[in-house]
Amino acid sequence: MPHPIMFDEADPILGRVRTLALAFPDAAEKVSHGRPAFFTTKVFAYYGGSVKVDGVYRRHDQSVMVLVDPEERAALLTEERCFVPAYLGASGWVGVDLTDDTDWDEVRELLDASYRRTAGARRIARLDSRVS
Repeated sequence: MPHPIMFDEADPILGRVRTLALAFPDAAEKVSHGRPAFFTTKVFAYYGGSVKVDGVYRRHDQSVMVLVDPEERAALLTEERCFVPAYLGASGWVGVDLTDDTDWDEVRELLDASYRRTAGARRIARLDSRVS
């Protein structure tokens, strides 16, 4: 049984995340567990997430989930806008709520950090050659 779709294709915040995520070398998008997932060989970001509170899932529909280094994750989790996502949190992922006032340079940096943890050396070299 497929998961229900849990995002609005017309969501402008999703549009911004999509533009940033798909700018990475070989990045593509698929729907995974009802949410947009951005990947190369492995997923480096999800749009939207949830947390389990008292046995009930609370959705964070306008958020991005990324895999960053442990120190950065710890720093992010001191902020109210960040959360440990259900399922993926145990593997080091962190969720960051997004709004119209979001610092999009920071989101790009978080996506970059997550991409670098999942993409492999060849893709990271391609990314670095574009930045130089």
